[in-house]
Amino acid sequence: MLEPMLPPGLKVFLVEDESLVAMQPEDMVADLGCDCVGLAMKLSRALDMLDVIAAIDVAILDVNLGGDKVYPVAERLRQRNVPIVFATGYGRAGVDAAWQSCEVVQKPYTMEQIASAVGLAREGATRS
Repeated sequence: MLEPMLPPGLKVFLVEDESLVAMQPEDMVADLGCDCVGLAMKLSRALDMLDVIAAIDVAILDVNLGGDKVYPVAERLRQRNVPIVFATGYGRAGVDAAWQSCEVVQKPYTMEQIASAVGLAREGATRS
């Protein structure tokens, strides 16, 4: 199966609280020709990083960060018009109602699922 194409150099911000799990999307993003412009494992770190990272084309966010929900990060990204993909072991049911319009990938996910969700999130952002 051919991998969905994403623009080379797409700037991706990742938030994932488990270090071993975080390596997977980081590798996938690189394999898809994108640039990981930030990886945060805690809510506070992710919020701090948003203050210094100027350009983000799309974000992939783990919903549950060691008991904290990622939604404050998502809200800041929404204010910047950054498309969001949520990653959760619970699938769409694990995402709060206010965020159901965002793309969701269920863990464990494949590179094709990430590429597809990122592409759809970016398309949705350009339509709105």
